[in-house]
Amino acid sequence: MTATATTLSLKRDLLTGTEWSPAQLREFFRQSAEMKAHPKSYQTALAGNMFVMIFEKPSLRTRVTFETGIASMGGSSTFLDHTGAKLSEREPVRDIARNLERWVQGIVARVFAQETLDELAANANVPVINALSDRFHPCQALADFFTLEERFGNLRGLKFAYVGDGNNMAHSLMTIGARAGAHVRIATPAGYEPDPQIVAESKRVAKETRGKIEIMRVPEDAVSGAQAVYTDVWASMGQEGESAVREKVFAPYQVDEKLFALAAPEAVFMHCLPAHRGLEVSAGVIDSPRSIIYDQAENRLHVQKAVLHTLLT
Repeated sequence: MTATATTLSLKRDLLTGTEWSPAQLREFFRQSAEMKAHPKSYQTALAGNMFVMIFEKPSLRTRVTFETGIASMGGSSTFLDHTGAKLSEREPVRDIARNLERWVQGIVARVFAQETLDELAANANVPVINALSDRFHPCQALADFFTLEERFGNLRGLKFAYVGDGNNMAHSLMTIGARAGAHVRIATPAGYEPDPQIVAESKRVAKETRGKIEIMRVPEDAVSGAQAVYTDVWASMGQEGESAVREKVFAPYQVDEKLFALAAPEAVFMHCLPAHRGLEVSAGVIDSPRSIIYDQAENRLHVQKAVLHTLLT
């Protein structure tokens, strides 16, 4: 077992992003950078390991980066498409988990409900990785802050602004940002705030790392002086019926040129994608030289390889 695995593998699942301490997160980013710089050194790291990928929601980046990452380290994967029927419709999740643990060495699941992931993890004696749920998107947030570390060199004290819905991305960005020691501001309309329990836990961790978590109402206050400005879709998958209402509520929260101009001179724009130009972000901002959305997407591959390496070796 490698030193990295010994340090990090206190819990063998990645369900929320709260599994790792701030020190373990720093070591994880070091491991991610090492694997990105020297991919050939890890070509057999997962040799003989089979993974199952269960997706209740469609995907581009998550599916391709996990499948590519697994294959690049010598592993194999099987894709189970549950976009037409939720995981529990044919048989209980606990039974699925108990079957899968007999055949594979890891489960990657992209689901509607966090409870589905929790039930998989409780009943499968193999690592379960959250590839997105209604509560968290830890792999994306890990890639985001890894990208910022590459860009700025140090995450402690980094001024980070998120503008939009208090959704799974807001939760994960707070969770990882607090552990990284960043100063995270979240600006949402009334009634769309992030979960108070996740906010409270993130603030608790931020005290330890000298970071900061602030929940705001005014987007200009959040973006002012920020080094990174982040947004996400206003209606997530499963909320399509709310789109018309949300477009009206969130219109003042669009990251356009005027709002982005309030950020620091070195500020970058971020988005987890897919994006809707003209809604949560203007085309001028997302397509500008200061947009690092494709760096984020690339780093999904390297960070998820490090997740797999950490949990399984």
